[in-house]
Amino acid sequence: MQKIEHFLERFIFASRWLLAPFYIGLVGAIVLMLFKFVKEFIGLLTVVVTGDGSQVLVGVLTLVDVALVANLLIIIIFAGYENFVSKIDTGNHEDRPEWMGQVSFTDLKIKVIGSIVAISAIELLKAFVNVEAYTNEQLAWKVGLHMAFVVSGVLFALMDRLMSGKPGGH
Repeated sequence: MQKIEHFLERFIFASRWLLAPFYIGLVGAIVLMLFKFVKEFIGLLTVVVTGDGSQVLVGVLTLVDVALVANLLIIIIFAGYENFVSKIDTGNHEDRPEWMGQVSFTDLKIKVIGSIVAISAIELLKAFVNVEAYTNEQLAWKVGLHMAFVVSGVLFALMDRLMSGKPGGH
């Protein structure tokens, strides 16, 4: 019976590798985000020449938005892979980010919701810069969704603090 239990435990432990294709797919999503960034950048070049200041600002905010999403994907890939699949062995590579290997699942959740709030804030700023293109109802939905993200982020952080049992967090 102990052999069966040992086999089952090894099988379940090895099943974590089923997550690896998800992270590879997210790397592919970063490649797609790069194409989106290049497309937006090229489009921004013509807007700089022919458009007004608010159009340039919206274009730059779109670039920032795409970059934030790509950064979020990197955090999810590195932290998710290291938390659930295997440690990433980079040796003593000088470019290894300091946070790699130190982002727990709870930290990852907080970073994800923080990034979502930042992305939502950029989308809201783009809407206000280009306010004439939106109805009051559309703007109200954007503000409402943004506030829902902010409140969710605060509640996640509060839950994390309460669960840690320490006033200062972890």
